[in-house]
Amino acid sequence: MTAVAPYPRLSQFSAPARNSAEIWRTLAGVVGISVLYMAFVFGALSAVAKMMSEFEFARLVAGMVGASTPVGLSLTLATFIPMLMAVVLVAKLLHGRDLSTLTGRGALRDFVKVSAPLLLLVLLMMPLSLLNPDVGAATPFAVLLRWLPVALPLLLIQVTAEEVVFRGYLLQQLGVRSARPLVWMALPSALFGVLHYAPGDFGANAIWPALWAFVFGCLAADLTARTGNLGAALAMHFATNFSSIFLVGLYGNLDGLALYTLVINNRDLASLAPYLATDFVGMLVSWLLARLMLRV
Repeated sequence: MTAVAPYPRLSQFSAPARNSAEIWRTLAGVVGISVLYMAFVFGALSAVAKMMSEFEFARLVAGMVGASTPVGLSLTLATFIPMLMAVVLVAKLLHGRDLSTLTGRGALRDFVKVSAPLLLLVLLMMPLSLLNPDVGAATPFAVLLRWLPVALPLLLIQVTAEEVVFRGYLLQQLGVRSARPLVWMALPSALFGVLHYAPGDFGANAIWPALWAFVFGCLAADLTARTGNLGAALAMHFATNFSSIFLVGLYGNLDGLALYTLVINNRDLASLAPYLATDFVGMLVSWLLARLMLRV
């Protein structure tokens, strides 16, 4: 009896990268995305700075750093528009490819099919968080409703940009060269984890959120390789960030529109560990539910 390969759609998903997967081209693409992203962001900020006083601009930037106000959060999410623009430009200019080749066939269909049950899951789990004495009310529901038409599309852009870069561009460029998960799954996820390393926020505990991001990246890559598109990974990412940004957020960390916030000492591992463990379990349940919905 022949064993069934766990990722039969990996080659199909990576196929668009086959004619331009040289290592030098992939490295140039990563550098190009990074440079263009920073150029777009700083260019936009420079343009805004010219239209405001120094004091107003300083307040604007300070609000974006913590993203602890509706405006600051929305502007922070908006900075991912340049990231999406950068990867689309690099794919077109360096590889002769468009956005649809980075997302895979059927991505929208799978996103719709998976996002609804995952969003329902996080909504059903929310009351459990409210039993915690460290969780308190934050943003009034009326304020959240008023900002959702702006913030929700920006959240979708944010998760799309990250998925297209890490589970789209990088996974395809590496997946077409090697079928080994250590290459196409672990390497992009390690970079994803490194970019979530924030010692300024978590001190010596910064390794744990970075590890969380690494595992998340591996699970999202697993879904992508199983389905042959980004739909399920996008849905898992969207539901996860929807929960942490709009429902129960971490105080001082992208909590500008969170209905409730968790107030703990991020630098105390004893305080942080239970919540990280809960997040890990929630992430695994979301991954399993996505697989169940798509039967992969």
